[in-house]
Amino acid sequence: MDQRIARFTHAGVADAEVSVHPFATEDGLGLNLTRFRRADCDDVVLLVHGLTTSSDMYIMPEHENLVNFLHDSGFGDVWALDFRMSGRFPYDAETHRFTLDDVAQYDHPAALAELRRHIGDRRVHVITHCLGSVSFAMAVFAGTVTGITSLTCNSVALTPRTSRWSRIKLGYGPAALEYVLGPSHLDPRYGTAPVLTRGWMIAKAVGPFHPGCDEPACHMLSFMWGGGKPIFTHAKMSPVTHGRLPDLFGSVGVHYYRHVHKMVKAGRAVKYDPRDPRHAALPADYLEGAADVTTPILFLTGDRNHVFTDSNIVCHRMLEAVTPGLHELEILPGYGHQDPFMGAASAAEVFPQVLDFLKRKAG
Repeated sequence: MDQRIARFTHAGVADAEVSVHPFATEDGLGLNLTRFRRADCDDVVLLVHGLTTSSDMYIMPEHENLVNFLHDSGFGDVWALDFRMSGRFPYDAETHRFTLDDVAQYDHPAALAELRRHIGDRRVHVITHCLGSVSFAMAVFAGTVTGITSLTCNSVALTPRTSRWSRIKLGYGPAALEYVLGPSHLDPRYGTAPVLTRGWMIAKAVGPFHPGCDEPACHMLSFMWGGGKPIFTHAKMSPVTHGRLPDLFGSVGVHYYRHVHKMVKAGRAVKYDPRDPRHAALPADYLEGAADVTTPILFLTGDRNHVFTDSNIVCHRMLEAVTPGLHELEILPGYGHQDPFMGAASAAEVFPQVLDFLKRKAG
């Protein structure tokens, strides 16, 4: 379907005051918080995207989005973070060696400091997705972020698990791309790259293995993240969304895959390089202090999650054994990895479960 929505637009949230709040991390990156305020509220909600997406996944104009849903449900002060994995920034199209430890140590604490500067000591509820979920949970369990009233993690958190094919790609893909094929990142726009460029050839090679649709960006995203299958259930996505996937997902710096691979092998969130002095204060194993964490977590996962499979089911089970009754699990019938927050009917089928959790944890 032809694109009818401007890239990086805030048009999806019309009935609110929108303001952008830039801030910097200790390691020298400029990031953004965007505030969508319809009314003051004692319970503030912060939305955190995943790798390659951005705050745009929460403000899509083509259907009721999460920001508007929260506003309509009494949470009038909603913020969305764009951290270093955001498709709104150039960082992942550059050669870099960022890890999830960097995000947990630098991005999330700086974001919360900026947020607190504006909202004071009001309660903060955080809703996260994908590697935003992993990195924010890491920050909470490492203590670099404190004072979180509730946390919602979609698809994955502290026990990343993938299909066998994804494990192979995670293990060999980064080196093959950086040292053999050429690019240090993957981009869903490769399908429209100039003919015979490396990106165009990668997209052409990937296409035949994803016969479920005729959208090259969808094929690339399945290759970048899916275990040989789409990262969402097509029936759950609006055709408009499917047609503008290149605007909703940016480039992926492949070094993140190395850290995810190490976690998948370990069966839990672990530090990428224990010898790195910058991360000396972070735990080698982010679950080692799980018994001391009092923030309740809602684990969401689709039962057709082809990216992180049963990661959140396993994480909930593991934490239930340590802190019984603190955390909750919701399995979403028919949903995959990305569609719980971006699906056409998510406002009716997914958001109410999140809202129920927020209201029970709010003051």
